[in-house]
Amino acid sequence: MDLGKERPREWTKVPDFNATEIIYEKKYFDTGGMARISINRPEKLNALTGTGFGEICDALSEASHDRTVGVVILTSVGDKAFCTGGDVKWESLGGLRRQWEHPISINRAIRLCRKPVLAAVKGYAIGGGSHWAYFCDFTIAAENAIFGQVGPRVGSPADGYIVAYLARVIGTKRAKEMWMLCRQYSAQEALQMGLVNKVVPLDKLDEEVEKWCLELLDVSSTCLAIVKASFNADIDYMVYSSHYLLHNMYPDYLGSEEYMEGPNAFKEKRKPNWGKFRV
Repeated sequence: MDLGKERPREWTKVPDFNATEIIYEKKYFDTGGMARISINRPEKLNALTGTGFGEICDALSEASHDRTVGVVILTSVGDKAFCTGGDVKWESLGGLRRQWEHPISINRAIRLCRKPVLAAVKGYAIGGGSHWAYFCDFTIAAENAIFGQVGPRVGSPADGYIVAYLARVIGTKRAKEMWMLCRQYSAQEALQMGLVNKVVPLDKLDEEVEKWCLELLDVSSTCLAIVKASFNADIDYMVYSSHYLLHNMYPDYLGSEEYMEGPNAFKEKRKPNWGKFRV
């Protein structure tokens, strides 16, 4: 089926887009099309491996170049979690190091997508799931959403613009609180912080997201792309060049004893002992 010709009015999987960790669908209205990327590992709280990272980036790129699509939704299967970042087992086997050295950046793909990208968040948005949500152009949260970063708590080495970008969203003091103390925030707290645009009951999330998408489809797509690029240009000037701090400051961190303390503690069901790794 050629979606560009038949343009289904209900969510329909995109043919020939082979994926194992996401579902990629499209749906059309008179004013244009929506693409939906759903993280599909609910049994793992939608934690991803490098395969899923690549699939999301591929779907975002496909949507960006599809002239029948005007807006993209990033969401998840199941109500318990939007995404909890990288799969711990995959990371402990060296997956994160390979990803870091040959990065497939979901954050960058969200920003490079010429179409507005809207996160529809249900349940836990933790680690990568949290910063993918705040990198989206808009974030709509269900009342059961919980946001938080875990980097220093589990030894995950986020750096550069992934960290600094949050200061542009919620302010430096709050961003430091979120990234350095690793606290978790309810949907209402996230709304008050400016981390999300709106909070709705769980059973109203899809309806609310569709309303926002239809509004975006009702304006000039070229103007939207220019406005999005303008915001990105401002942010790039300030923070994007800092992305490789980890490589420059701690090139051997990934795979080190300190890095492995987080995954090992998780597998052994104990609290990590960070006191023996002071810098």
